[in-house]
Amino acid sequence: MIVLECVLLAGLLICAIVAPLCRRLLVTVIIYSAFSLLVAVIWCLLQSPDLAITEAGVGAGVSGMLFFLALKKIHELKGTSDE
Repeated sequence: MIVLECVLLAGLLICAIVAPLCRRLLVTVIIYSAFSLLVAVIWCLLQSPDLAITEAGVGAGVSGMLFFLALKKIHELKGTSDE
């Protein structure tokens, strides 16, 4: 169990360091979603399934979709301004 916790915490640390350094917005959003899913798994390990479901649903699900929609709009605006 301790090994799994260490791996999850290392994953969180890597996501937290890599996300702001990444230059591509799509990759940053994917890393953010992975971060939220890792936090949800940690909440499950801490025997708090209500927080895990909330984190997975809101953190990775709703926020991730909003970020993807915003990226789509940005891409559309860049495409129309370049033409």
